[in-house]
Amino acid sequence: MSKPRIPRRDVHGIVLLDKPSGYTSNQALQRVKYLFRARKAGHTGSLDPLATGLLPLCFGEATKVSGFLLDADKHYQVNCRLGQRTLTGDAEGEVVETQAVPPLSREQVEAVLAGFRGEIQQVPPMYSALKHQGQRLYDLARKGQEVERRPRQVRIHALECLALEGEWLSLDVVCSKGTYIRTLVEDIGAALGCGAHVTVLRRLGLGAYQNPQMIPLERLEALAEEGPEALDGVLRPVDEALAHWPAVELDADSAFYLRQGQAVFVPGCTAQGWLRVYGPGPRFLGIGRLQDDGRVAPKRLMVPAARG
Repeated sequence: MSKPRIPRRDVHGIVLLDKPSGYTSNQALQRVKYLFRARKAGHTGSLDPLATGLLPLCFGEATKVSGFLLDADKHYQVNCRLGQRTLTGDAEGEVVETQAVPPLSREQVEAVLAGFRGEIQQVPPMYSALKHQGQRLYDLARKGQEVERRPRQVRIHALECLALEGEWLSLDVVCSKGTYIRTLVEDIGAALGCGAHVTVLRRLGLGAYQNPQMIPLERLEALAEEGPEALDGVLRPVDEALAHWPAVELDADSAFYLRQGQAVFVPGCTAQGWLRVYGPGPRFLGIGRLQDDGRVAPKRLMVPAARG
């Protein structure tokens, strides 16, 4: 006899999950989606199972902004074990090479880190979700296969040494999308002459969310016992994810035409790039972009039920 289907509901907003170690991003998403009984949800880019920290989960209309969060800069703190390389670049893989760690000063480490700031080239690791001829690289790696990967350009906005003690190095990293922290640590270890791998990785910021208050999975599970209203209380508004963008406010007539898919003129608007569009008043309508003719064109609009 088949199990009865669990009724789903419309949920709109963002949960700033403090992802626990041991979960893939999709496993964490599916667990939280189940707790909310939500019809539609998505995450904003993968964190390694070893990693903890900020994983924004977008529900309902918030999935329309998930791509912008995926493209945003990220902020991490990472602990590294010097003198050892592992198969996966982190503590989950077996050690494949051990080297003596030379006496290192903060000045020597700083000189190496300086070479990794700015735009750099990275070769994606085999243990990654990238695809080669339709197959995930990590699936090929688990079969003992290795394929050529093209280097990718990423940007390291900030890279600071937080602590250095014997075989242990702690770093603070702000980087562009597409950066593999495991690869960065391995490359730093190679430059230091001893190899290295990630032992602890925690994401602290992403886009407009910098050191926000996160919700542990255990807290969400406790709230689920209280009912959907308790869970909905931790949802963050959709437009909060775009708080670093300029905003424009429309009057009632302009808001009406924008919702019909028409570009509208906004007096005095000179902002370039993506815009948060409101109107009338504080109602978030969605995402727009200023055209060359001075009109704001709708790009992704929220349905009325999703606006607070």
